Amino acid sequence: MSLQSTLRHLDPFRDRGAGHKITDEEKRALRVIDQQVAAKSSLNAVGDFLFESARSIIPSDRVGLACVEEGGRRVVAHYARGVYEPLLLTRGYVGDLRGSSLESVLKTGVPRIINDLAKYLDEHPGSHSTHLLVREGVRSNLTCPLLVEGQALGFWFHSSRRPNAFTPHHAELLMAISERLSQAVEKAWRIEQLVAANHAYLEMLAFVSHEIKNPVASMVTDARLLADGYLGPLEPRQADKVERLIGKGEYLLKLVQDYLDLARVDGGGLELEARPDVDVVAEIVAPAIEMVRSQLERRGMRLRLDAPADGVSAECDPGLLRIVLVNLLSNAVKYGAEGGAIRLGVIRETGRLEVSVWNEGQGFAPEERDRLFRRFSRLRSSVTQERRGTGVGLYSSWRIIQLHHGRIRARSEPGAWAEFSFELSQPLYLPGRASTEPTPGTRGSG
Repeated sequence: MSLQSTLRHLDPFRDRGAGHKITDEEKRALRVIDQQVAAKSSLNAVGDFLFESARSIIPSDRVGLACVEEGGRRVVAHYARGVYEPLLLTRGYVGDLRGSSLESVLKTGVPRIINDLAKYLDEHPGSHSTHLLVREGVRSNLTCPLLVEGQALGFWFHSSRRPNAFTPHHAELLMAISERLSQAVEKAWRIEQLVAANHAYLEMLAFVSHEIKNPVASMVTDARLLADGYLGPLEPRQADKVERLIGKGEYLLKLVQDYLDLARVDGGGLELEARPDVDVVAEIVAPAIEMVRSQLERRGMRLRLDAPADGVSAECDPGLLRIVLVNLLSNAVKYGAEGGAIRLGVIRETGRLEVSVWNEGQGFAPEERDRLFRRFSRLRSSVTQERRGTGVGLYSSWRIIQLHHGRIRARSEPGAWAEFSFELSQPLYLPGRASTEPTPGTRGSG
């Protein structure tokens, strides 16, 4: 019986059709791999698990994993680990699949054994990957194709620095776990592709937003100079046009800042830098009010600050909380009633800090509350639909409050008012800090 025929009919757990006797030890190792490999969530985790568990039944000095990419045109190495250093063929190595010997391995669907890699290199001098392996001292190689529902996914490699290290029996063992291994690799690979794509998207978002921000800010500044009469008085029609220009520029700046914040939040660049005894009014509230002052004036809205006269001190990251408060105030201005009232409240009690923003306006329906803190999610009411927004400000705020291990909430009386608030335990509840305990009800998203 040929190797290809044997492997296609192998049932290693019953030994039916196997070319060689499967020992009890090998069966146990195969079962462990079959049961546990699917739980690994990354290609590195899959690779490390196989390296440590399969080498007991398949003698190897080195293992590797490569995936088929670029529409089946390339093979890209995603994992390599050996018992020796240095490895020359490592993660990131790219080779053409079409016309290579690996292409025939995929077509047959069964493993390939090369027990004299130096001789193989003499016969295939153009194989750069083989050249690197030979330079590492590799003399034998066992390649197993990874297929999912007949579709080519990639290859799993076992290598040895000894010649004639692999037998058809080792190929049988590798094929016994190839289906489950292929599924585990596909899941982990798809996850990593999504993570990489999201990271690239966020980097592009941050770059474009940053490049837009400076010229738009400069245009708004120039427009303010015109509106304030520094270059001479404007006629009413001209002043109105300039004010509209300023409003559009400020909208663009807020949009850009929302996306910069999102890139920072989702891109892993968000770190809590909490300080004790932060002056909440001076470092958070006052700068946030100043950021939205022109919007308040343009809509004729009245802002009232309710805060202790003797000041408020708390442990927090003032820079991150400014982002949150600017978002809450901007939404109150944008979606509040023209000429209506806004109340900004600060409460500091034993064990907690609470900041709230209340505004007159249409508010939101109870069934839409759960949509508020989701990324790119906007409410469906006529007021919110006619006023442009990114749908990311509240999501970024939620992430920041989560980083503080606090909670952010929203409530409303439809057609009358809306209120957004966040609450932090004081001192902050931080995992690993033995001396702090969360105030009841201050953890979670609300």
